[in-house]
Amino acid sequence: KKPIEAISIVDEYLEHARVMYFYSKGAEDIYISSADWMTRNLDYRVEAAVKITQKNLKKEIMDLMDIQWNDNVKARILDNKLKNKYVRNDGPEIRSQIEIYHYLKAKADEKKGTSHS
Repeated sequence: KKPIEAISIVDEYLEHARVMYFYSKGAEDIYISSADWMTRNLDYRVEAAVKITQKNLKKEIMDLMDIQWNDNVKARILDNKLKNKYVRNDGPEIRSQIEIYHYLKAKADEKKGTSHS
């Protein structure tokens, strides 16, 4: 069993990605949601979550999540002791907001049939 992992990325742009990824015995499910999982949202509002079924959308969401999971500049590990230490490693710096911009720009350029490397 692998425990639940959580990271926080606080950077220049305020983002609130609400993606739930479930994996068990080779099966994976991805949901996107409108709500933070906070009492005020879950108890006092109507919120929605939808299952992503299209393979291309699942891939894009997982690509974006992979970029965020590999952030080692702005990401902090949320732990039970509330230390929230920054993620650091010896690999090249990955700042997810910048990398996501490059990822989405490359996809847009590919769609238009151009390339700006």
